[in-house]
Amino acid sequence: MTNILVTGGAGYIGSHTAKAVATAGFTPVVFDDLSHGHEWAVRWGPLIKGDVGDAAAVRAALRAHKPVAVIHFAGEISVGESMADPGKYYRSNFSNTITLLDAMRETGVNSLVYSSTAAVYGTPVKTPIPEEHPLSPINPYGESKLFSEQSMARFADANGLKWTALRYFNASGADDSGAIGEDHDPETHLIPLVLDAALGKRPHISVFGTDYATPDGTAVRDYIHVSDLADAHIAAVRKLAGGTENGAINVGTGRGYSVREVIAAVERISGRQVPVKFAPRRAGDPPVLVADPHKARNALGWTARRGLDEIVSSALKWHMRAVAKAAQ
Repeated sequence: MTNILVTGGAGYIGSHTAKAVATAGFTPVVFDDLSHGHEWAVRWGPLIKGDVGDAAAVRAALRAHKPVAVIHFAGEISVGESMADPGKYYRSNFSNTITLLDAMRETGVNSLVYSSTAAVYGTPVKTPIPEEHPLSPINPYGESKLFSEQSMARFADANGLKWTALRYFNASGADDSGAIGEDHDPETHLIPLVLDAALGKRPHISVFGTDYATPDGTAVRDYIHVSDLADAHIAAVRKLAGGTENGAINVGTGRGYSVREVIAAVERISGRQVPVKFAPRRAGDPPVLVADPHKARNALGWTARRGLDEIVSSALKWHMRAVAKAAQ
């Protein structure tokens, strides 16, 4: 079996991707400090407990396991927190990525799939958003990811790094088995928050902004099932091995849903009412983020297969399991 180092592989997207890595015939070697991830989510390969900012630990992992590629998830993900604490995001998402790139160069590992974000685009001037869209992030989270992408391009010029940055839209849902799913603390993503409100685990869902220039006034996002997203990483690893061109690729469905539409879907699928409170817009939130997914289809041979109902149904299964477990 061939190793792939998965930084942040104990986290939400990382653990689903580790499963996809194993299903594809590789061994996922998870490198995670467990600050956000969970040891129980590491099921398909070994776990190395370590911080990507620790250059010696990263070099040791690369030398010991000799991966054919690195899939890099480790980092911080909250737009709101990044506005309040930008330094944390520049250190974790940008500086630590440089540490990883240096370690890869020093150990001869030259293939990287990077967890990037649609936040690099900022407020869209065109929707759906193509990869050629101007890059103008409006929050430190998006900036930290863009800085990392730009650094990869420089490392490619200088050292021959092969890289793909997958610009995620809104990862959501859970593994079909119900064995792994979304479990952040604190939780910041819309669908699990709405499900928690539907299941009585929180008093209400806060809807931030009802005055956006969208059909119902609430923000619109492109929700992609986490298992579809995981499959895109495998496609990217295989394409890099085949000599595909370096660069960034959107990973989304091309279809947007508003906050109100997500709440309605949860109510319909769960059969429960969702208590809602309306609040002002949050700083750093664009009104619409929807992918143009054509490049992923053409460059990776990848297309999202699951829609919003499947996303909500899988996430509900995961959350119901968590509620039942807590009640035992």
